[in-house]
Amino acid sequence: MAEKSVGAPNGAARTPSVSDIFRRAQELRRENPQLSLKDLRAKIVREFRGGAFPPLATLTIPEQDARAPEEDWTSGLSLVRRGIQNEDWDDVATGIALSLEQTDAYERDRGRLGAADEWHDRSVGIREPLTKGIGKWMPDELKRLIEKAEKRDK
Repeated sequence: MAEKSVGAPNGAARTPSVSDIFRRAQELRRENPQLSLKDLRAKIVREFRGGAFPPLATLTIPEQDARAPEEDWTSGLSLVRRGIQNEDWDDVATGIALSLEQTDAYERDRGRLGAADEWHDRSVGIREPLTKGIGKWMPDELKRLIEKAEKRDK
């Protein structure tokens, strides 16, 4: 099978990771927000068919952890895994599209992770000790920068 040059510098061929394929799906969705999942899957299959399958060792999409709870962004990874094992780009594309749709739906319905409810807020229970610890060793200049950033984010 011929390898695709997804994300490779200077057009050099390399095997895409699951994250590379996911980022490509995000890019297609940004280019056309009205793109149906069926059409998104078809585009992914057309672009990657004939290329090397991603390694199973990197069956993850780490940057999604900051966008939605793990149970949402990992929803399609079992399909991606099956697709890689069976060398079936349709399954890989279906899994990628499902994970993207779940992540987008979470953000659309609830906002960014931790923004809408305390259950998903990763700073719950550590905010006060963190603030105390930072106050002991952080220079005043950095404290002001953080306070300014926190005010801007609210």
